[in-house]
Amino acid sequence: MIHMQTKSPEAVAFVAVKDCPAVIPVEEPAKWEVRPCGMLVQKRSSDDGRAAVPVPAIRLRVKHGSNYHEVYINSQATFGELRKLLSERTGLHPQDQKIFFKDKERDSAAYLDTSGVKDRSKLVVVEDPAAKAKRVLEMRRAAKLEKAAKSISQISLEVDELASQVSALEGVILKGGKVADNEVLRLTELLMNELIKLEGVLADGDVKLQRRMQVKRVQKYVEMLDALKLKNVIPKSTAAPPPQYQKKVPPSSPKPKSVIVTTKWETFDSLFSPLASPSSLATTTTSVAPTPRFEWELF
Repeated sequence: MIHMQTKSPEAVAFVAVKDCPAVIPVEEPAKWEVRPCGMLVQKRSSDDGRAAVPVPAIRLRVKHGSNYHEVYINSQATFGELRKLLSERTGLHPQDQKIFFKDKERDSAAYLDTSGVKDRSKLVVVEDPAAKAKRVLEMRRAAKLEKAAKSISQISLEVDELASQVSALEGVILKGGKVADNEVLRLTELLMNELIKLEGVLADGDVKLQRRMQVKRVQKYVEMLDALKLKNVIPKSTAAPPPQYQKKVPPSSPKPKSVIVTTKWETFDSLFSPLASPSSLATTTTSVAPTPRFEWELF
């Protein structure tokens, strides 16, 4: 909602801020700002080139355990800036501190003056065990990720060196040359060792993605070595020769069928039989000399 009010020939406009009783002069909007609480105050920084009004420093008395510390700080500073200043006096990490003013914990983003802190005000700072434990866990996690990133980077350099050797072997074999089988096996074992190293690296987020990329890369080189091993074993001379034209041989005349000679043997008694004829002792298919008959004299 805009209200127009004229007190002189020069018109001055004011803009009412919603849910805030204060008004901001429209002619100079850059000199005013609204705090999170809704209070209208003068802007802290000046960009128009004119000298800013100096902000007074205040003296605070902060209790930590049984000790009291007097600190001087800008009245428009935040409690986060006060934590950094108290870290030097108390030895507590800024994230491990809890600052209480008027029995109420204050947020790091809150301003001292808007919270009612004045000169000679008393505050209490205590250690936050939960915040400390969380910070320690984050530090350990960051240290693990950094260590994992360094390990993957080192493995990547080793894979680069092995990849150059694989490319050299590939060039020799594709040109028809032959390499020692032990060399192919050696490179395969070295690449498998790199895979074992990658499996032992525990990582999350981007570092885990980098590890996965390196695993796929090593697997690709192992498959290349398997293919080169087969090409290295099979020489080019064993390839099938080109087909040759052969002269057709005319078919020869059919050969006569083979004759099967069979002999019909008679019992021993037939030799003494007077009815036996010479023709019965002959073969059925060929002319074989008849078996001679002997005249035996009976006694």
